Amino acid sequence: MGAQLRVYKRRIRAITATKKITKAMEMIAASRIVKAQRKVAASMPYATELTRAVTAVATGSNTKHALTTEVEAPTRAAILLITSDRGLAGGYSSNAIKQAERLTERLRAEGKDVDAYIVGRKGLAYYGFRERKVADSWTGFTDSPAYADAKRVAGPLIEAIQTETAEGGVDELHIVYTEFVSMMTQNPVDGRMLPLSLDQAAEETGTKGEILPLFDFEPSAEDVLDALLPRYVESRIYNALLQSAASEHAARRRAMKSATDNAGDLIKSLSRLANAARQAEITQEISEIVGGASAMADATAGSDK
Repeated sequence: MGAQLRVYKRRIRAITATKKITKAMEMIAASRIVKAQRKVAASMPYATELTRAVTAVATGSNTKHALTTEVEAPTRAAILLITSDRGLAGGYSSNAIKQAERLTERLRAEGKDVDAYIVGRKGLAYYGFRERKVADSWTGFTDSPAYADAKRVAGPLIEAIQTETAEGGVDELHIVYTEFVSMMTQNPVDGRMLPLSLDQAAEETGTKGEILPLFDFEPSAEDVLDALLPRYVESRIYNALLQSAASEHAARRRAMKSATDNAGDLIKSLSRLANAARQAEITQEISEIVGGASAMADATAGSDK
């Protein structure tokens, strides 16, 4: 019994130490969610106004540009998948990967080849384990992205959309990320960044049905679109990175809270087993003492006769 009690106590100590770690991680994630939410809110006005400007330029000119012009028969698409660099966040990364897999199947069903661009070690590990080709990847900043990181990611994607497919370019650019809805809800979503759908842009900016003003472009509408293209892609990617970071922290907080609660339940269960083992040990010792005293009494009574 003594050996069993020591086993229970050792397991209780180990689980208690784990519970302290998961509780600390839960508190850290909760504190980071607020910062991430503020960054998301701060990035929205710029992204909205930039989309509005692109919509105005595209509507007010007949210039064919990679930013707004649909390819008649697209044959190649790029998918930017945003995952996490670290684990312990529940199904955050796996849900985004599943969304990317569904999008890939849909694009291939339309007869398009797909190039994968990956943000985060989890997505990179998923593709690497399955020996899938990755066009480009970035890691090391998913929990706290900066605008410079978005620019670094946007560079190869802009180059790909501006290059002919015969030379390795793409006709469409899609993005898969996790949208932050609330502390309890984060949804993996996908969307097409390029070519820009004017109807979708109007819905995002709240200008659907609104008559846009006429503009004169200097030096030309094409030059204006050339200047806006990288800014638009960078802002969309930056907003997606921020939303994904907030979603990652929320998912990690929820996962660590669940782990902490489970550790507490396990400690209670082991404590009951340890108490039962200790009570059994005490009962056995009392029985041995009583048995020994009874034997001595019997021996003493036999000698008196």
